[in-house]
Amino acid sequence: MSTVGDVFALIRRRRDITRTEIGQVTGLSRTAVSARVASLAAQGLVVESEQAPSTGGRPATLLSFNADAGVVLSAAIGRSRTRLAVCNLAGDVLDLTDIDQQPELGPDDLMPDVVKRLDALLASHRGAHVYGIGASLPGTVDRARGASLDSPILPGWDGVELQTYFRELTHAPVVVDNDVNVIAIAEKHSAVDDMLVLKASTGIGTGIIAGGALQRGAMNAAGELGHNKTPAAAGLPCRCGDTGCLEAIAGGWALVTALRQDGKPVSHLRDVVVLAHSGDADARRMIRDSGRHVGEVLAAAVNLLNPAVLVVAGDMSGGYDIFVAGLRETLYGNATALATRTLQVVPSTHGDRSGVIGCATMILDEVLSADAIDRL
Repeated sequence: MSTVGDVFALIRRRRDITRTEIGQVTGLSRTAVSARVASLAAQGLVVESEQAPSTGGRPATLLSFNADAGVVLSAAIGRSRTRLAVCNLAGDVLDLTDIDQQPELGPDDLMPDVVKRLDALLASHRGAHVYGIGASLPGTVDRARGASLDSPILPGWDGVELQTYFRELTHAPVVVDNDVNVIAIAEKHSAVDDMLVLKASTGIGTGIIAGGALQRGAMNAAGELGHNKTPAAAGLPCRCGDTGCLEAIAGGWALVTALRQDGKPVSHLRDVVVLAHSGDADARRMIRDSGRHVGEVLAAAVNLLNPAVLVVAGDMSGGYDIFVAGLRETLYGNATALATRTLQVVPSTHGDRSGVIGCATMILDEVLSADAIDRL
């Protein structure tokens, strides 16, 4: 028999629905539907809205999911920038702020500031119920512990459980995942079951949506494209401790290093993109070459997974046209004609908000699941 959580999932999915329609879909009696709706209304999760068009007789009242019944918090933690947000229960960003931190900051230095900034954002939403916190980190993440497993981008973070810091702010559930996975969650939509999300930033990674589901792999290590070997990077040292990785020649940090050696005033990939847009030939060439190197390695993933859409996200997408021009050259030149025949290469739907929106969506899927609602 359909539970309160099942009824809520139906209302949340349909947006507007009548009690009669709930009964038709679930098979519940009118009395059972009313009891479940009353429970959800008491928690503020469901509200009555305008009346449905009448088909004769008394118009039926529409029931809607109340996205303003509470909030969730998002923390997209990066190497040099951390983006924080307060979102409603539909995942819409209500308030947003950034922390531009030194790359060498460890969790004991950064996380107290994260908690402080989130608390400041919540000041405009005092009294709102905090349903949970979604956070993301670069590298492989142990989702069960909410900790980084292996992140050369964030040395000193491995094994540190983030929920310990968030406990100062709230005892709501905390879910942590890889930064590219949460972007994939943000970009996923029902019309596309097979999608690759490329994050080209300081590092390079992919989020994999196959059969409509996010694929994390047996050790949560799926999508580490940046540490595939490529002949173009032979002998070049990578931050992971190995040599010959794609990131060593195409990652944002590699571009910054090369340009600084040429005397260019850059400290982050974002600076490289600005330089390219100002007409700097070296910056434009490096971004395009990065796209070429990434496309060559990515072609194998396209052949293997046959995605319908390739989404390009991350700081490199600030130079989208330059980067993708290079990527298309080698991707289409190395992948099979069939795998690329209908492949769409598109920019991120949410731009530089994709990380915090993905974090919000991830925690909402957890705390507003049918099972979670039944436990309330």
